[in-house]
Amino acid sequence: MNTFEIIKTVRVTEKGTRQAEKLNQYTVVADRRANKIEIRQAVQELFKVKVLSVNTMNIRGKERRKRTAAAGRTPSWKKAIVTLKEGDKIVLT
Repeated sequence: MNTFEIIKTVRVTEKGTRQAEKLNQYTVVADRRANKIEIRQAVQELFKVKVLSVNTMNIRGKERRKRTAAAGRTPSWKKAIVTLKEGDKIVLT
């Protein structure tokens, strides 16, 4: 897998913004097959920062219903919380 396949997007939420300000941590949506080492290398290459640690978790898709009797399902995905070295930032503009 290449770097752009491993890191899909950076999640911007209220909790994530607080984590970025106080703990220098960012939440990333990663490919489900990627491991912590691959995620670390991809973030360092994409954003030119130094990664101290990576915590990952698999998020299960939820049952959803959209104007129909049959329920659908949102896709499952992998969340990675990336801690950066003091002074490094990921600029999200």
